[in-house]
Amino acid sequence: MKEKQALLFDLDNTLMDRDHTFRSFSTQFVKDLLGHLSAEEAHRVVEDMIVRDADGYRDKDGFFAELSEVLPWKTQVVAADIRAYYDETYTSHGALMKYAVETLDYCRDRGYILGLVTNGKKHLQNGKIDLLGLRGYFKAIVISGEAGISKPDPDIYRLALERLGTSAEHTLFIGDHPVNDIWGAGKAGMETVWLKRNHPWDNNLDVHPWKTIDELDELKNLI
Repeated sequence: MKEKQALLFDLDNTLMDRDHTFRSFSTQFVKDLLGHLSAEEAHRVVEDMIVRDADGYRDKDGFFAELSEVLPWKTQVVAADIRAYYDETYTSHGALMKYAVETLDYCRDRGYILGLVTNGKKHLQNGKIDLLGLRGYFKAIVISGEAGISKPDPDIYRLALERLGTSAEHTLFIGDHPVNDIWGAGKAGMETVWLKRNHPWDNNLDVHPWKTIDELDELKNLI
């Protein structure tokens, strides 16, 4: 690996534990809006919501419309009201990924320039970043909803590099999604570290990670 000056991170399921966050949100959602269900029924609905959410890679409007149609409402809630509930409450359920703070502290203390690239709406992603206390670590934060470019488009990574003031060859990217993170960053010219979470590797991809890790703190031994 060429000498690196900067580290660029993904947010959801890399620095933020999205699995925990969405489960917590879904549990509160069912409690607030489907309070007539028994504990067993409520548990089944939460598990069903998690499956339907597809780790956040569903179109949100389609997801909320589907919930409006399929959930066992006492009085049906329309998709627009589900979205309003989500927008108002989701970020409050945010939880840090294991070893996130320790890893960021380690990287910052060793002089690396740190940045963040994430897909999502500006207010939601900013809400997560601030709730988790992560903003101060990063010289540059690029959010797709603000930038008008989404991962895996390599241009969103190039924008982040420009804001960081570093080149692709001197920047390492760390993320969990094989396509949105590893392929996209690789196509922008960066070496990558794949944090294995919920998505299996796609053997058809023409980009491969430099290293693969199971937990964030393994990054310390790589840099």
